[in-house]
Amino acid sequence: MAHAAASSLPKRHLRETLGRIGRETEQTMLAVTDGSNAHRGAIWVIGLLVAGTARARERSADVIAAEAAAIARHRDRFVPAVVSNGQHVSRRYGVRGARGEAEDGFPHVVSVALPALRAARGEGRSEDAARLDALLSIMALLDDTCLLHRGGIEALSVAKRGASEVMAAGGSGTSAGLRRLAALDADLLTHNASPGGAADLLAAALFLDHIERDDRLSIPVQPRSR
Repeated sequence: MAHAAASSLPKRHLRETLGRIGRETEQTMLAVTDGSNAHRGAIWVIGLLVAGTARARERSADVIAAEAAAIARHRDRFVPAVVSNGQHVSRRYGVRGARGEAEDGFPHVVSVALPALRAARGEGRSEDAARLDALLSIMALLDDTCLLHRGGIEALSVAKRGASEVMAAGGSGTSAGLRRLAALDADLLTHNASPGGAADLLAAALFLDHIERDDRLSIPVQPRSR
């Protein structure tokens, strides 16, 4: 995906190329997981951000997310007619879903998760606690289609309220926050629901954080026209 994005492909053609690569990757995933949709959302999210990184003029989360959004806004003429769980939920509940998040420039990544991650680090929290706080910050605000698919509005409300309570108690790096986190975990298990959409966006935040901080990373870029 990075090499495709670094070429001179117009953005609509690039969107369709990324879609083809993504669908091929999904088939590999399904073969390995015996048909389980383990990380389809992450292929979409991280794939677009990888492409955005290859096209961006600077190592900035804002710039990379904007590049990814510009690609995502184009339509892929070759998308199969099958409606995914996320698309079905988006239509049923009137939420933006993974496509809307990408088209909007990943606001829950850039404006929510990354600030939470870095604030927790700045307070001296462990890396695990910082990442959990970033996840919880997303969960508190995101209309997560994975939660809606598994448990409807009730599961989404439980996740949002519980995540907000953990953060209000001081976050996952405090004793009070950990108690609230354990309660949230139990509540979500009762609903057989997990925040898969928020997890994908946490992965995106960690990816962008790594890109911004690691000067050693490089992608061979071919001359191209914009």
